[in-house]
Amino acid sequence: MKAPASAPTPGSAQEPQEPRWLTDEEQHVWRSFMEGVTLLDDHLDRQLQRDAGMPHVYYGLLVKLAEAPRRRLRMTELAMLAKITRSRLSHAIARLEKNGWVRREDCPDDKRGQFAVLTDEGYDVLRQTAPGHVEAVRQAVFDRLTPQQQKSLGEIMRIVAEGLQPAEAGADLPWLR
Repeated sequence: MKAPASAPTPGSAQEPQEPRWLTDEEQHVWRSFMEGVTLLDDHLDRQLQRDAGMPHVYYGLLVKLAEAPRRRLRMTELAMLAKITRSRLSHAIARLEKNGWVRREDCPDDKRGQFAVLTDEGYDVLRQTAPGHVEAVRQAVFDRLTPQQQKSLGEIMRIVAEGLQPAEAGADLPWLR
């Protein structure tokens, strides 16, 4: 957001401090980023809905489970890896269970804990869906960028992600809610 035309100027200690408004260039970068993320998410969602009848977030959960030892993860760990709230994860797993793609198992050493387990049917759906999804990602992102731009994008997003995941106790992160 740009500074309003009638923005108060900092003066006495009683006045609120002026926000650090974005420059015109920063505003352009921010809006381009948000438009790109929104359109990319929509593009991938539509491809996955068309090809597998699932949203992008569900596909990501299946991928995380497929990559895990014995295709299983504790629900809390899966929420952390997916960067989503426990409530959203629980809802997603319920839908994936309904499809027969995932099942829940109680954790033997923690009565409150549960595992999400990728079923053989879920693994087959993932295997069938992955080629189309990879092609959609490649066409939308990687085919449009030079190798240097790809590297820069990875470095930039890693810095942003690390900055939004503070290590201190009590951090307000999605998977802790």
